[in-house]
Amino acid sequence: MKSRWTAALLCVAMALTLGWARAEEDTSSEESADESTRSSSVKEEVTVVGTRPAYRGEFDDRETPQAEQTIDQEVLTNAGALDLNQALDLSASVARQNNFGGLWNSFAVRGFVGDENLPSNFLVNGFNAGRGFGGPRDLSGIESVEVLKGPRAALYGRGEPGGTINLVTKRAYLGASRNEISLGAGRFDTYRADFDFNVPTSDTFAFRFVGFYEDAESFRDTIETQRQGATPSFLWRPSDRTQLVYEIEYSEQELPFDRGVLAVNGQLGLIPESRFLGEPGDGPMQADVLGHQIEFQHDFNDNWGILAGVNFRDTSLEGFSTEAELSASRQQLFVDGETLTRQRRFRDYDSEYRVFRVELKGGFNTGSARHNLIVGVDSDRFENDQVFLRARAPSLASNPTLEQLQAINIFNPVYGQFPLPTPTPLTNRVEVQESVGLYIQDQIDLSDRVAARLGVRFDDYEQNLNNRASDTRSQQTEDEVSPQFGLVFDATDDVALYLAYGENFRPLSGADFDGNPFAPNRAESAEIGAKFALRGGKLSATASIFQGEQENILVGDPVNAFFNIAAGEAETQGLEFDMQGEVAPGLQLWFSYAYVDAELTTDGLDPNFALPIAAGDRLLNIPEQTASLQLAKRVDLAGRATRIGGNVLHVGERLGEVATDFELPEYTLVGLFANIDFENGISLRAEANNIFDEEYYTNSFSQLWIQPGMPFNFRLVGKYRY
Repeated sequence: MKSRWTAALLCVAMALTLGWARAEEDTSSEESADESTRSSSVKEEVTVVGTRPAYRGEFDDRETPQAEQTIDQEVLTNAGALDLNQALDLSASVARQNNFGGLWNSFAVRGFVGDENLPSNFLVNGFNAGRGFGGPRDLSGIESVEVLKGPRAALYGRGEPGGTINLVTKRAYLGASRNEISLGAGRFDTYRADFDFNVPTSDTFAFRFVGFYEDAESFRDTIETQRQGATPSFLWRPSDRTQLVYEIEYSEQELPFDRGVLAVNGQLGLIPESRFLGEPGDGPMQADVLGHQIEFQHDFNDNWGILAGVNFRDTSLEGFSTEAELSASRQQLFVDGETLTRQRRFRDYDSEYRVFRVELKGGFNTGSARHNLIVGVDSDRFENDQVFLRARAPSLASNPTLEQLQAINIFNPVYGQFPLPTPTPLTNRVEVQESVGLYIQDQIDLSDRVAARLGVRFDDYEQNLNNRASDTRSQQTEDEVSPQFGLVFDATDDVALYLAYGENFRPLSGADFDGNPFAPNRAESAEIGAKFALRGGKLSATASIFQGEQENILVGDPVNAFFNIAAGEAETQGLEFDMQGEVAPGLQLWFSYAYVDAELTTDGLDPNFALPIAAGDRLLNIPEQTASLQLAKRVDLAGRATRIGGNVLHVGERLGEVATDFELPEYTLVGLFANIDFENGISLRAEANNIFDEEYYTNSFSQLWIQPGMPFNFRLVGKYRY
């Protein structure tokens, strides 16, 4: 009943917003013109050289027959988003998943999850770049975050089944030199510095250096992190038709492995959200990234152009951790309700990612139809090298000692009570996934108001697995065909209707009982929707209804215990409404709502605990209802330009452990912010998050691994531009 009322209230809010925007459309043109004149009087002249988006062509949002969101720099700043997880919270279509103790980004789009044993993949300027072990992605060098919903394999190749996330970086540009430095401090002894220097050295060459340093404690006991990184870029533009961009990604992060809190007999909140249940003596995990990306773009004429690029990205993750034991036969907490059995683990993970792409775009006519063509070839190679050691307690039936259990009392923890055990080898393998793809997309303007999009991609895919522990090797090859179809109809000058269908595939890591790699995870999805342009294009909205199916999900092998097979299936359906832009002069809105019904469609065994799961069971960590709202108002405060506003995030109940009825409760977070500009390029920003100090949980893997959210916190940031 509560969820139905929530949906009804959101629908009313959407209707009121649309009505308000329509009413404002006729009365605000003069005010907007005045404000535009005021704004333009203080702008510097800057030549921003755009790069044609890889795989995307030059289509605006209304011409694209799929739902998309662009979270731009202003929205990210208003939300106080510093990493990718916080940015994706702004899209109601994205749900947080198990984040591997805080060491990587993991998310589901429209309810579908990829390989839970690897970070979720994302693109950087169109390149596959998310796989690997470099820690959570910082937003210091990111200009905007694009949420491209629905299967996208027809262009991008292998990727997440529910949609694709693309990060657009801050690149060097020609024109005036513009630099900024910001220093911030917040609750829990959080200190951060950001810097951004753009230096054009001539009319054809520019250099930009963006970086950050952060030192932070935490609301979590004993947890302290240290992070630093930089994304230098170089632009060379010898002519109006040719340009070369080179970017570097570097980061080093020291992050303690933290599985969060736990529930006792299904009950949350019995221990404080601050309680750390690992061992501080393990020290932090070390996560490093070094990447290079080069793009060459040349336009032969006003109609045809070529884009070529290459990406190299190396990542590593190394360190110790002490984590709650999940096996019921070893877990003392299930016996006395206070003594937690733990494992000690050591991980040494490395990855290498290599991507190459060449793409031709252009247009031509056949009769009265206009063709907008994208043709390309790409290849990528992902090497995943894992060494994993573990020290584990014996079964409770053997009456082990507290030291053997690596035990800790969850109500009165004593760290360092026992010597830290030395882990022994468990996993030692290297896996290489390679693919070569050929893709073509033709968007055909059938008339002034109707366009059809047809596309297909052919992938030759190979997976090699070398189990060094058992000295065995296996290989599989696959040929994948990923089609797409879309239709766009401009019903009016302000409303476009669309429908779309697409398919997707994603390789799975690991092997079955016979040592063979798993068949790729596959998904297909269809959607229909409408896109609206209001207030002369200053406000845009998209409403969509979608349905998708996923197969080859990992489930437990019913014959061979402790092994998996790729045999599970799931489906998802739902509706979304997104709106962003100026709803009134000086008032900016971001609104995103999603209803997602995601469930399994086959019976089987859970891949981690071999517990029975049934068709109709919900998917882990997927809320039915999610909504994100941001309002920002520009005002004049004592003659100084000021921006004030707030953010609201609502996340509904989610399944917190498979094969059970354990749920994470819904939560609503409210934040406020204000930014004031002073003279001489100085500005001051203040933000307060979770102002009602709500206790909440963002995601879980089991009742013993639950990630708590941050309590009330605040941050002050001073910025100097020159």
